[in-house]
Amino acid sequence: MGLSTLDITIVLVYLAGIFILAQVVSREKGGREKSAQDYFLASRSLPWWAIGASLIAANISAEQIIGMSGSGYALGLAIASYEWMAALTLLIVGKWFLPIFLRNQITTMPQFLEERYGNRIRTLMAVFWLALYVFVNLTSILWLGSIAIAQVAGIDQTLALVLLGIFALAYQLYGGLKAVALTDIVQVCLLVLGGLMVTGITLSRIGDGSIVGGFTTLLQTHPGKFEMILKPDNPFYKDLPGLAVLFGGLWIANLSYWGFNQYIIQRALAAKDIPEAQKGIVFAAFLKLLIPVIVVLPGIAAVMLAPDLKRPDEAYPTMLRMLPSGVLGLVFAALIAAIVASLASKINSVATIFTLDFYAKRAPQASEQKLVRVGRITAIVAIIIAVLTARPLLGGFDQGFQYIQEFTGFFTPGIVVIFFLGMFWKRANEAGALTAAIGSFVLSLVFKFALPDMPFMNRIGLVFLVSLALSVVVSLMTKASGDRDRIQTRDVVYATRPSFNIASIAIIAVLVALYATFW
Repeated sequence: MGLSTLDITIVLVYLAGIFILAQVVSREKGGREKSAQDYFLASRSLPWWAIGASLIAANISAEQIIGMSGSGYALGLAIASYEWMAALTLLIVGKWFLPIFLRNQITTMPQFLEERYGNRIRTLMAVFWLALYVFVNLTSILWLGSIAIAQVAGIDQTLALVLLGIFALAYQLYGGLKAVALTDIVQVCLLVLGGLMVTGITLSRIGDGSIVGGFTTLLQTHPGKFEMILKPDNPFYKDLPGLAVLFGGLWIANLSYWGFNQYIIQRALAAKDIPEAQKGIVFAAFLKLLIPVIVVLPGIAAVMLAPDLKRPDEAYPTMLRMLPSGVLGLVFAALIAAIVASLASKINSVATIFTLDFYAKRAPQASEQKLVRVGRITAIVAIIIAVLTARPLLGGFDQGFQYIQEFTGFFTPGIVVIFFLGMFWKRANEAGALTAAIGSFVLSLVFKFALPDMPFMNRIGLVFLVSLALSVVVSLMTKASGDRDRIQTRDVVYATRPSFNIASIAIIAVLVALYATFW
């Protein structure tokens, strides 16, 4: 089933509307040209609602919707731990990490590394992040997004992939981060509304018109799909190894992603002050609690509605094709909204890192307008590379989400060690940081081949502990950073407002209830 005329009209109206809105909200007053801070950090003026919505819009895209729904089809609700544990991680980032970053006026994560350790670690990690964003994140969003668009709209997947890349590029090319962040509240509202409609309609089909009845039937028919903590005899235990989800390597993956990932943390760095950033963080944490309902549940429902899928990642597109005309157009627009918002965020972050961490360092006399122009050129090059490499890199994987986690797991332990020691241990130095960065990759390779049966999440935890120990030892055996350490932490205030504390307690209570219910 393709799109009806009504569905196509809804999608085209959305595309035109969001494009126009992005250009309008990012226009500078008085016709002045954009500075680098305007383009890359939205003039450091983002309100809390834009920060929270943009955090989710940057995060939830094809690899989440299509990939996590596919993982829900394959292994069940347990994959929701990535979302629910992320809510708790966001609270940690808001209370302990953001005050340090904002106090020191950090614009990029490589900049923090240089001011804390030195130039070599900045260059190494900047190269890593650029490669990760282009060859893993951009390619995965384009590939999985094109699968959904091709299956629902009935068009060629390669054409869908190219059109996605062109629209996401054009959408943010003029306005930069401001164009992305200030329109993301619309994108997230559409994503949540569309996602809830998919969940409601699929469950009602199972329950003969009753959403509650459909959920009850699904729970009774496939109870194994609702186990949050997988047992060792579960065929997917290697993907989510039991209690390690709560107390092991998932923490490392989440801290790296939400705390030290440029295209995520860039939104909070653009806040006008710390309290506003923290309110945005809490808003995002509440939204994370909702994401499995709109992403994972349709995948589990597909086990009953479409039990013979060739690939798990076909689950969500198949559920979309069951929707009535009009509703399909709205939900399809929501899916495109998620894909475009996340693509635009990553494109902007690639441009930010390349321009500020490479070009500006080598051309210190470059004008603000020149930096913005370099950023736009970088964005164009990044999306061209991603379009060309998406199929070769991801065409052979059944579960795109798990592929992303496996690949990034080679590097996340070292990233967490470097930043954690850099923020909270003054004796850490560049030699120790380089040891952690290189050691994380080498150790991950060694453990992967030496211990092939070890779940990758356990491997992440083990590599983190070994890398941490090596970094501490090397730091103590070598000269301290001295004047190279320009990060100020003595006057950082970690106290948070009562509203943040109350909201945090509420989020923790919901998490306890969820895990107690679906243990």
